[in-house]
Amino acid sequence: MKRLAEEYYKNLLTLLGTIKAIDKSHIVMDLYDGIEKACKMVLSCNASGNKLMFVGNGASAAISSHMSTDFWKTGGIRAVAFNDSSLLTCIGNDYGYKHVFEKPVEMFADKGDILIAVSSSGRSENILRAAHAALSKGCYVITLSGFEPDNPLSFLGDINFYVPVSAYGPVEVTHHSICHCILDTVVRIQDSGIQEFKD
Repeated sequence: MKRLAEEYYKNLLTLLGTIKAIDKSHIVMDLYDGIEKACKMVLSCNASGNKLMFVGNGASAAISSHMSTDFWKTGGIRAVAFNDSSLLTCIGNDYGYKHVFEKPVEMFADKGDILIAVSSSGRSENILRAAHAALSKGCYVITLSGFEPDNPLSFLGDINFYVPVSAYGPVEVTHHSICHCILDTVVRIQDSGIQEFKD
C-alpha cells in the first residue's frame, strides 16, 4: 500500500509540470503564467465591485461551493456558486438540466463579473451553456477542465486551465489546488498592498 501511495503522489507531482493554460487568443502558457493572469483578473474584478460566479457538477460543484465561500470569507471578494438544491431542481424541472447554470447566470451576471467554470471533461452541456451566457453578458470566464485536449470548455475562457489526464481524481484535486493558489496569491497581494500586481 505504501508503494501505491508513493506512486499516487509522484504522479501528481509529474502532472503539475504538464498543466497548460490557454488564453482567449489560444496562446499557450505554463501553469504559473496562467495563475498570474487569473489573479490579475480577480483583483481587477474585485476593485471594480464585481463578483465571481462558480459552476460545476458533482465533485466540481463541491469545489465551486468551497471556493466561492473561501473567496468571500478569506479574500473579501463577492462570490457565489449556483448549485443550491432548490435552484437545481427548479430549473432542471422547468427548463431541463442543460439550463441549470445558464439561467442563473443570465439573471445574476453583471458586465465585468467573472464566471469560473469547472468541468473535468470540459464537455458538460450545462457548463458550456453557462460559459456562453456569461460571455454574452460581458463577463470574463476562467475555465478548468481535463480529459481530452480538444474539449470545448478549454477554449471558451479568457484563461483556460487544462489538466492532461483522463481520471477524475487527479483532475479534481488539481482543479481545487489551482483555485486555492489563485485565492491564496490574491490574499497575499491584498495584504501586502503591492499595487504593481493589481493592474
